[in-house]
Order: sequence, then structure tokens, then C-alpha cells
Amino acid sequence: MATAIHAAQVSYRVPDLEAQEKFMTDFGLHKVEGSTDEVLYMRGTGPQHHIYVAYKGEQKFLGATIEVASRADLEELAAMPGSSAIEPSPEPGGGEVVTMPTPDGVPIRAIFGREQAEPLPERDPGLFNSISVKPRKNASIRHGVQPCDVVRLGHFVLHVSDHDATVAWFLERFNFQPADYFATPEGQVYGTMVRLDLGEQFVDHHFMLILQSDWIGVHHSSFEVVDLDDVMGAHDYLLEQGYQLDVGVGRHMLGSQVFDYWKDPAGFRLEHFTDGDTVNSQHVPSKFTGSASDTTQWGARPPEEFFA
Repeated sequence: MATAIHAAQVSYRVPDLEAQEKFMTDFGLHKVEGSTDEVLYMRGTGPQHHIYVAYKGEQKFLGATIEVASRADLEELAAMPGSSAIEPSPEPGGGEVVTMPTPDGVPIRAIFGREQAEPLPERDPGLFNSISVKPRKNASIRHGVQPCDVVRLGHFVLHVSDHDATVAWFLERFNFQPADYFATPEGQVYGTMVRLDLGEQFVDHHFMLILQSDWIGVHHSSFEVVDLDDVMGAHDYLLEQGYQLDVGVGRHMLGSQVFDYWKDPAGFRLEHFTDGDTVNSQHVPSKFTGSASDTTQWGARPPEEFFA
């Protein structure tokens, strides 16, 4: 199986590219050279050339791109049923890609060799003084209402028609392992959070959530920001700009992230997050049997239909 190392990008089609650019800029991303009136490429402050792509047209999720560790990974994926040949990426930054449709036909692309971007300046995370550890000395926190620094794409969530088949499809192709499960009170699994398997190396609690549903598409894409002040300052800023708050701010149960969900002008759900769990090969998955509201430890609770 191929060694995935990063969530490289998510791709969409939206009807109003100008409105989308303004929202994504206010959300904390930066426009990349090579964007046109028909396609928008945006990056975070991290080294990925771009992490978000939007084409002009009828609203649709166009899939996700996963960075792999070597060209040999592309060769392995290209040899699997349904995969494309290895092809040059048509997007800025170059590299080579293999495109694979999931059992529902959602395009998943593996990329290797794309040019890395020079990281953009970002502020240092604020030091947090807890009751027992107080690293901030002779200094204060001063963070205004302003756009945050989106650093990278963290994860995405797919609604699928066949949970078991889709999980098996991803596990056959990539070095994913279950992180946690969504299950009925009787123990029937209907959602699986998967993480990267990099042995003893610590990785994000989840790279993706695969969720059984009566519709197919993306539930949300999630972007990591610098710290809690970024989440909160951006929350107030986006409210001031008149954007549609979805659910936030709160702290997740699974993965522990502090989250803030927004709806973009096309109606897609996008998330800011910070302070997520990291796990390695010692992590033991659990089964979560609560409601959508129970996925929040504190703060804003999603409605019961949030994952429907």
C-alpha cells in the first residue's frame, strides 16, 4: 500500500468564484499565482503549494488530493483496478498524480513531487498559563478581531453509500488505520475515523472520517490554525463580515479539537480547528455511540441532524 504523508488539498466547484475568493481570504487562506477567472488556488502559511482549489461552475465537491512519500507509491496505486496512469499534474506547482474513484465515484488523487512553497510568516502561538504551568512571564496576550493564519489542511469528511466498502477501499490503497468509530448503541459501526499509520511517529488523531449516509459528498473540510486565539479572533471577524456561522466554538469529543464551523458562499461547510490530539501505533480505537450533540465536550453543540 502507498504511504500517505499529508492531506494535500481539497477541490470544489462553486458558482461565484469572486465571492469564494473573498470568503476564503477572510477565512485565512492566500491566493496562489496561477489562479484565473475560472479557477482559484489558495494556500496556507505552511509548505504545501496550495491546499484549496475552486473551479467556477455548478456547485460540487471535486475530491481530495493526498501527498504520498515516493514515486514508487504512485506506481503501486496506478497498478490498482480503476486507477489512472501516472500523469503530470495540470495544476501550479507541478508534480505527478494518480486519480482513483472511490466506490461512489469521488475522485481521490495521490500526488508526488509537487513543488513546495516557501512558508509564509505566521505569528508564534500564544503561551498558555495553566494553574500548574505558567510559561508566559512579563508578557501579555494581545490578539484582535482579525483573519487567522490557516496553516494547513488537516482532514476531510466523506458521506458514502457503503461505509464498509469505502473503508476497505482506502485501507487497501493507503497506510490508514482506524482511529475511532461511530457506532449505534448496539455496536454497529457506521462511521470510521482513519489516521495515518507511521509507526511510532505521532500524527493527527484523524486524517479523514468516512460516514454512512443516504447522500454522497463532502461533509466538511478542516483547516488547522495557529492556536485558540486564532480560532476566537477569526470567529468574531467572520461574524463581523456577515458570514454564516454553522456550529462553533466548541471542543470535540473525538480528537479533542477546538472547532469552529462556517458555511462558505456556495453552502459548503469549512472548519477552523486547533489543539487536536496526536496519536501513534499505541493508540487503541474506541466506539462512540452518542448523538451528534454529544460529539461536543463544551461549547456549541451541533443539531441532531448535523451528520445526517
